[in-house]
Amino acid sequence: MNTIRKKIIWLSLCSWVIMAGIWLALSIYNQQTVETYNTILQRYLFMNEISQLSSNSVSLVNRFMDEHQTRQKDEYKSMKKLLELAESQLQSIKNSNNEVSLVNYGNMIDSQIEAMDLTVTQVEMDNRERAQEHFDEATNISKFISEATLSLLSTELKTYNQFYQSMIQRSRDLQKMGFWTLAMASCILLLFSYRFASGITRPILKLSLAAKKIALGNYDDQIEIETNDEISFLSRTFNQMRLNIQRSITEIQHNAQLETELQEHKLRLKENELKSLQSQINPHFLFNTLNILAKKAYLEGAEETSDLISSVSGLLRYNLKQLDRPVTLRDELAVLDEYLTIQKARFMERVQYRKEIDTTCLDVKLPNLTLQPFVENAIIHAIEPLIQGGCIFIRVSKQACKVIVEIVDDGDGMEDERLKSIYDHADNEGKQGHSTGIGISNVVHRLQLFYGVQDVVSINSSPGQGTCVRLSLPIKEGDSDD
Repeated sequence: MNTIRKKIIWLSLCSWVIMAGIWLALSIYNQQTVETYNTILQRYLFMNEISQLSSNSVSLVNRFMDEHQTRQKDEYKSMKKLLELAESQLQSIKNSNNEVSLVNYGNMIDSQIEAMDLTVTQVEMDNRERAQEHFDEATNISKFISEATLSLLSTELKTYNQFYQSMIQRSRDLQKMGFWTLAMASCILLLFSYRFASGITRPILKLSLAAKKIALGNYDDQIEIETNDEISFLSRTFNQMRLNIQRSITEIQHNAQLETELQEHKLRLKENELKSLQSQINPHFLFNTLNILAKKAYLEGAEETSDLISSVSGLLRYNLKQLDRPVTLRDELAVLDEYLTIQKARFMERVQYRKEIDTTCLDVKLPNLTLQPFVENAIIHAIEPLIQGGCIFIRVSKQACKVIVEIVDDGDGMEDERLKSIYDHADNEGKQGHSTGIGISNVVHRLQLFYGVQDVVSINSSPGQGTCVRLSLPIKEGDSDD
C-alpha cells in the first residue's frame, strides 16, 4: 500500500474512532433519558385520560337524560368500558408514594360508574327524580376524580423532581465533556492534518507553478520533487510530458512549414503548367486576329457576333495574365461578365445571370482567376445538364472586416460525396469545357495561401436545392473601404 493512501486511511480511522466513541456515549445517555422521560410522560397522560373519561361519561349520561336516545346510551356504554379498562390499569402506575391514593382513586371510579348506571336505569323507568339524584352523585364523584387526578399529578411531579434535577445536571456535565472531547479531538486532528496536508500541498504547489510555466510556453525548467509517494511519480511523469509536448510542438511546426512549402510548390507547378500552355500561342497574334474579326463583323452588321468576339478576346487577354499578380474584385467581375456573355451566346435563354453588388467592396484584392472557375463549375455541372437551363446569382456584400462573395445556382445540387470530390480531386478530373484549366481545389489553396487563413471557401449543397459557393475574403491593409 502506498504512502499517501496509508496516511489517509490512518487519519480517517482516528477520526472515525473518536467520533464513534462520542456518538456512542451520547446515544446511550440519550436513550436512557428518553426512555425514563417517556415513562413519566405516559403516567401523566394516563391519569389525565382517566379524568377526561370520567368527565365525558357524565356528559353522555346528562344528554341521555335530556333526549332519551338509544344512540346516546350506546355511546355511554362504550365510554363506560373505556373507563373500566383504565381502572384495571391503575396498578401499572403504582409506587410507594401513591399506593393509598390509587386505591381511593379506583374506588371513586367504581362509585361513579355505579351512580351513572343507576341514573340510566331510573331514566329508562321514567323516574326523573331518582335519576337526578344519582346523576348529581355521579357529577360530584367526577369532580372528586378530577381533583384526585390533580393531586396524583402533583405527587408525581414531586416524586420525579429529583430525576429532573439530576437529568439537567447530567446534561450539563455531558455538554462540558462533549465540548472538551471535541476540542481535544479537533486539536489532534488539526495538528495531524496540517502536517499531512503540508506534505502534499508543497509538492502540488510546485507542480501547479510548473504547469503555469508550461501554459506560458516555457518548456525548459526541470521539475524536482524529492518525496517517497505518488507526488514524486507524478512529477517525473510531468517532466516526461513536458519533454513530449516540447518535441511535439517542434514536430508540428516543422510539419506545418513542410506543408506550406509543399502547397507553394504545387501551386508553382500549376502556374508553370499554365504558362507552358500560354506559350503555345502567340498572344499578340491571337488578340490582333480577334480584334480584326470583331471589327469586320461590326462593319458587316453582325453586332452580336462582334460583341461575342470582343468578349472572347477580353476573356483570353485576362486569362493569359500572370497568375502571381493580385487583381481587384472589380476586374474579376468584369471578366466574369465577358465569360457569361459567351455562355449566353452558347446556351441562349437556358442561362440566366443576375448580380447584386455592393460597390464599396470592388477594390478588395484577390488572386487572379478566382471567381471564373466556380462559375464554370456551375455552368458545366448545374446548368448544362438541365433541359430548361438555370440561373446563376452573384452577390457581393460586406460583413465586419470581410467581403462576402456568393455564387448561387438553382441546379440539382450535390451529395456530400460529390462535394468532397470537388475539394479533393477536382484537379485530377478532365478539363473538357473549362476555359482556365484551374480546378476548384487549386483555387481554394491559392486563396488560403494568399490570405493566410483556412476558412476562405465554403460550399453548401443538397440534392434538389442547388449549390451556394461562399467566399469570405478578409479586407487586407491597403484595400479601399470607400
